[in-house]
Amino acid sequence: MPLDERRVEETSAWIRKALSDLLAARVDLDAGTPLVEDALFHCQQAAEKALKGFLAWHDTPFRKVHDLTELGRQCIGIDPSLELVCREAEPLTIFATVFRYPGDAGEPSAHEAENALMTARRLCDAVTSRLPIDVAQRGMKGAG
Repeated sequence: MPLDERRVEETSAWIRKALSDLLAARVDLDAGTPLVEDALFHCQQAAEKALKGFLAWHDTPFRKVHDLTELGRQCIGIDPSLELVCREAEPLTIFATVFRYPGDAGEPSAHEAENALMTARRLCDAVTSRLPIDVAQRGMKGAG
């Protein structure tokens, strides 16, 4: 049975965005002066977009939220084997907003950002491994 082209393209677009955010986080951390706060933001964004891609593939509506707990719960409802990786990614939620404006957030460490990047990458890998190979590969094209 042929794949629904609309779903393939929507899902692939989310995966491309997620992988681009992973790359942006890596570039931020490899900079002469690491851009740790920006890297953490991109880690959260990568996880969020991967989860939204998974939901798009399963034709499951989602709210426009940054909350990885909410998005993860929806994904776990579809595929319970995602539970561990989704739970591990939940703490990344705060990085969607915590460093966007001046305040009392404190200084994150490069070590914290490296760990966040590993977590986001594991989640993206888990999601893409659960998509049809053609969809995952199309998402990887042009992702940076």
